[in-house]
Amino acid sequence: MSEPTGSAGDCRDRAAVMAIDLPGRAQVADDHSGEHVGTGGEARRLAGAHVLLTGATGFLGQATLEKLLSDYPDTRVSVLIRRKGSTPAAQRLDSMLRKPVFNTWRERVGDGEAARIAAERVDVVEGDLGGNPPSLPDDLDVVIHCASTVSFDPPIDEAFRTNVSGVVNLYQAIAATGTSPHVVHISTAYVAGARKGVVPEASLDHTVDWQTELASALAARDEVERDSRRPEALRKALAEAREEHGKAGPQSAALAAEEARKEWVSKRLIDYGRLRAQSLGWPDVYTFTKALGERAAEQLWAGAGHRLTVVRPAIVESALKYPFPGWIDGFKMADPIILAYGRGVLQEFPGLPDGVLDVIPVDLVVNATLAAATAPTQPGEAQYFHVGSGHSNPLPIREMYRTIREYFEAHPMPDGGRGEIKVPLWTFPGSQAVERLLRTGERATGFAESALLKMPASPRTRDWMTKVHRKQRELEFLRKYSDLYGVYTEAEVIYTDDRLLALHESLPADERERHGFDPRVIDWTYYLEDVHYPAITAAMRAIGSRPRSRTVAKRETLPERTDAVAVFDLEGTVIASNMIEAYLWARLAGRPKSGWVGELADLATSMPKYLRAERRDRGDFVRTFLRRYEGADEQALRRIVADRLGDTLLARALPEAVRQIRRHKAAGHRTLLITGAIDILVEPLNGLFDDIVASRLHVVDGRFTGYLDGPPLVGEARAAFLRRYARLNGFDLGKSYAYGDSFSDRPLLEAVGNPNAVNPDPKLYRHAKRKKWTVREWGKHTRGPVEALMDGSRDSLLAGSWGQAAVLPTGTSTTALPGAPVRSLPAGGSEVTR
Repeated sequence: MSEPTGSAGDCRDRAAVMAIDLPGRAQVADDHSGEHVGTGGEARRLAGAHVLLTGATGFLGQATLEKLLSDYPDTRVSVLIRRKGSTPAAQRLDSMLRKPVFNTWRERVGDGEAARIAAERVDVVEGDLGGNPPSLPDDLDVVIHCASTVSFDPPIDEAFRTNVSGVVNLYQAIAATGTSPHVVHISTAYVAGARKGVVPEASLDHTVDWQTELASALAARDEVERDSRRPEALRKALAEAREEHGKAGPQSAALAAEEARKEWVSKRLIDYGRLRAQSLGWPDVYTFTKALGERAAEQLWAGAGHRLTVVRPAIVESALKYPFPGWIDGFKMADPIILAYGRGVLQEFPGLPDGVLDVIPVDLVVNATLAAATAPTQPGEAQYFHVGSGHSNPLPIREMYRTIREYFEAHPMPDGGRGEIKVPLWTFPGSQAVERLLRTGERATGFAESALLKMPASPRTRDWMTKVHRKQRELEFLRKYSDLYGVYTEAEVIYTDDRLLALHESLPADERERHGFDPRVIDWTYYLEDVHYPAITAAMRAIGSRPRSRTVAKRETLPERTDAVAVFDLEGTVIASNMIEAYLWARLAGRPKSGWVGELADLATSMPKYLRAERRDRGDFVRTFLRRYEGADEQALRRIVADRLGDTLLARALPEAVRQIRRHKAAGHRTLLITGAIDILVEPLNGLFDDIVASRLHVVDGRFTGYLDGPPLVGEARAAFLRRYARLNGFDLGKSYAYGDSFSDRPLLEAVGNPNAVNPDPKLYRHAKRKKWTVREWGKHTRGPVEALMDGSRDSLLAGSWGQAAVLPTGTSTTALPGAPVRSLPAGGSEVTR
């Protein structure tokens, strides 16, 4: 491995005397209206300089810009920011300057002065290094390149496009200006790859051709996309989608198949990146592409006679002191693991207790970066700095575990109003033992989920599924971080920092406190327990303090509006019954109990046929089951409903559903019932809804033929009907509500902005939890089916069954709630008549 240009001593000597050469430019202005803390040596070295900062919206970029604004008052800054959707780069900068990282500076100078300083000193260059290189200013003195993807496991083409193509595009854009600024290239200490021992601050020792790897990586997506469209791949995806989503409808299955194809492409490209990196000695595609980005920088910039500094931070975490202790923007590498441990999720983790976790606060990285910017090499040379703690102030994993455990035992995480979470005890069993634990858990939860999906819907089933899904999430988390970070927690490598410490010692003694970057100043117990852990747990504590509730508050308030519709499914959502139960109510109501046995036996014999139809498609089941009405007298059925079944139906109505329907009406929402049940059977519910859409049986000479007048409104047909209904009546579906209990209701629920899964079957429950939909448990005080059936048949007024014309005695009234007649679905259409 080749040594860097010059020794550590040379670096110290040069850094002490060398500043950016800015002939003809003013040095330090006398008055800046309290803009900065002081104008010491560090600030003077960049006085009058024009700095280009890439990656300014990222974690390190924000901290660097804040430091330049607060402590380098005579430095101009151009920030390279890409447009995000419809938001231009300048607007993104304005929003960023209001983030917490700038609070201390804004409070010191005042909001008005902060706005003036930003307008005067900061220019925006809109562009994306992953695309066409933007035009850069032609008077740059320093370029600090922070932009990169920080995901450890992105698809290979995305990683290369940002970390390699972006580097190439940047250096081409700089070269196009005709200037020769000093470039500070931010990399990572982990570019050294998967290795053991000591790694020097020097150019990487490898022979990988970055241009060949870049071309191959960018071509990978086309290759994988072609493979994903081959018949055998599509056949497999479509078969699995139909099995899983077929009940929701053919379009739902097709969409699921396409999503599965895209997911396969993404996973395949992630595999491409991970395996290619590992085959060449890097743990993942992130470190692999960062290493190739370094090599491209060496060849394109230092190799072309320019000055290049490569800064390699280790694991960058929250600020030690500046802009304030604990400042962090989002969760960084170690934080999800810390939080998972505090929540009791991470029962064990691979890692060597004597291994070193190389953590460094972000403010030390910023200080080192700016110090390096003021100490350039000679033209045509590159220098390297490791910015970490592993060499000078190592943090063993066992020591970090001690601090985590101490912190959470002293400050346990709240458990949603159910007390506090007890943290687990780690024994560091090693990666192989953790892998066995993972595989066993994954097999067990997979088997449990498969079994539960075949069980009927019930509160107990949903409770079991909740526990299984919680365990699956824990295992997925452990799998993800074990695969991604296991190599870092089991690393036996030390990144030397002799050159970094020499650069630090070159600072004037009175500037080291504010501008220094000596990792030996870190007291790990103080930093972790008093600064870092409180910072990253604050948001989680606020969430965890909220009481857990499996049900929605009883007295929820619905927003008043007249452009919203609340659409309800019937069976299992509004009433605690199904099509078979309703049939039995009607069929047995006019028969003596001695005649029930034959009807029940015939129904039981036909159940396998109905179950097969239900598994195929909800519409098939409706068509198949409604054939049992063949030959029934229409008027007789109406009288049965008027005589007894109205009371029975209302007795089986879910009280919570009735209250919710009335809440929607009180809020001005249109209420709509969509059901596959026949219109006659739901007439007692007229008064609850503004509109009811139901199936209508075909009638010839006053008797049912057993066929429908039109296709049943199930699955995707309900969603299509709802969209047309909303369009014709001026309803905003994004503000509307839907309630359903079956996976076949999924398209209806997805059509609105407020989906509600009511007593959902296992498949819908799983989908609702994944989508974070509202899940409701209704019907705890509803009369049972046997009791309702017995009441409905007791003291029947009917002399016969629906097969003969039964006469309703004079003066008997129906039990339907007052309201308009049921709007049934006409043959061949989906109309609601008014």
